[in-house]
Amino acid sequence: MLFDSIAYAMGAGGAEGGQGGGFQALIPLILMFAIFYFLLIRPQQKKMKTHREMLSNLKNGDQIITNGGLYGKITGLTDTMATVEIADRVRIKVSRSHIGNLVQLGQDPNSGQ
Repeated sequence: MLFDSIAYAMGAGGAEGGQGGGFQALIPLILMFAIFYFLLIRPQQKKMKTHREMLSNLKNGDQIITNGGLYGKITGLTDTMATVEIADRVRIKVSRSHIGNLVQLGQDPNSGQ
C-alpha cells in the first residue's frame, strides 16, 4: 500500500514535467554553444582571415618574421613559397603559410620587441 502511493505520485509528476522538458534541456546546450562561438570560434576565424589577407598582400622587400622566429626580407615569391634573405647572401625558402607577421618599418629586429 505504501509503495502504490509512491509509484502513483512519481508517475503523475513525470507525465506533467515531460511535456516541456525536452526544450528546456536544450536551452543550456544552446547557451553553451553561443558562448563558445563568441569567445572562441569567432575570434579565431577573424584572426585566420587577417592572416590570409596579410599573406596575400606580401610583396618583395617586406620585412617578415616566420613562425620559427627568423627575421628576414622577402626577395622572391611564388604561390606557395617565399625566398627570405636572413643575412647578407643567405637566403632560405619558406612556405608562405609559415610566415608569422610583417615587421613594422623602423622596428629593430634585434631589439627583442
